[in-house]
Amino acid sequence: MQRLIDLSIAIDNTTVADPPPLRPRVNYHAHGDTFDSMGAFFPGLRREELPDGMAWAVEDLQVTTHNGTHMDAPWHYHPTMNGGEPSRTIDQMPLDWCMRPGVKLDFRHFPDGYVATGADVQAELDRIGYALKPLDIVLVNTAAGAALGRPDFVETGCGMGAEATLLLTSRGVKVVGTDAWSWDAPFVFTAEKYARTRDASIIWEGHKAGRFAEYYQLEKLHQLEMLPAFGFTVCCFPVKIAAASAGWVRAVAILEEG
Repeated sequence: MQRLIDLSIAIDNTTVADPPPLRPRVNYHAHGDTFDSMGAFFPGLRREELPDGMAWAVEDLQVTTHNGTHMDAPWHYHPTMNGGEPSRTIDQMPLDWCMRPGVKLDFRHFPDGYVATGADVQAELDRIGYALKPLDIVLVNTAAGAALGRPDFVETGCGMGAEATLLLTSRGVKVVGTDAWSWDAPFVFTAEKYARTRDASIIWEGHKAGRFAEYYQLEKLHQLEMLPAFGFTVCCFPVKIAAASAGWVRAVAILEEG
């Protein structure tokens, strides 16, 4: 028997999942308000001819490709990948990478703003007794998972540094994910470090690791705490948006039970 766990958040008008300037807007149009748009397709149609006088329900949205649970493509990080090749956009992603065995790294104990290292990744793999295989999908459970909807969600959780990201890609991992707003540490902490050190290499370092090794990342996942460390499958096909830096995903974990 299979059990499905929804790893996605909804795109809505109320859940705090993005900074204020980047939040989505959904406009809802109910059945009783849309007769004119339906009637335009059927000249002479009268409202009373429709069942209960009702037309259709539709919605229009103001969103970015990075609202909601989504997958970033290498084009988002940098114009080149793998040391100089043109970066792939989300519509160019190999679909074969989107339904693979999942592995969860539990980093909920790390403080907000912490940048996870390669040693942290290896220590967690040793703790759960798992050796990464090529094309495994690695999900990072951070403190942000429990903060979804809170005003401080965007500033919550640890991030994955360049070293940690490249350790995963060196093992053949192509798809990763986090329940935080970003794969990298929250910007407010990185900004503080940059102000002290003037070291620009720390800015978006996990994303920028894609310059050296192609990988795709899921952001704003949900319910990762419900997953075991391994022994499940992740299904995460992105919406096919031409030449885009990201695409929305209905991410699902599939567990075999019984």
